Amino acid sequence: MTDPQRPLKIPAAWAPVPDHLTPQRDITHAHFRPGEQVVILQGVAGGELWGASMRVVTPSWHTPTDENGWRLRDPDGGERSYVTAHPRYLVHLNRRCPDCLIHLRAMEDHLLPKFTGNTGVVNCGWYEITALNHMIHIGDGRQSR
Repeated sequence: MTDPQRPLKIPAAWAPVPDHLTPQRDITHAHFRPGEQVVILQGVAGGELWGASMRVVTPSWHTPTDENGWRLRDPDGGERSYVTAHPRYLVHLNRRCPDCLIHLRAMEDHLLPKFTGNTGVVNCGWYEITALNHMIHIGDGRQSR
């Protein structure tokens, strides 16, 4: 996987590609702990997956899904230094756990063939940030309350 922080700072081509894997991912709140480094996969850059690299801070209710979530900190700060996300959006960066590796591999198998030969940064458009700084996947957005 490419450096997950760099692509967020450069313009990315927007190319909506359905992601049916993440909303169906069965991962519990307890899978992640404060202090862990995670990535939220968002697309492809130079033939590899890329996303937003963040640090898990503290438990926080994820209002769009009405489930336990995590408050995350962007180490680069900026307009959205902190967001709240559902655990199924997260993949460990600082340790190799089987659940995250399986999800990562499934995402690679799903996405990379669609962008063979593309050397640019492609944002697949799966996430948006609500007014309350909650990150919401488009698959969950249809069900949000």
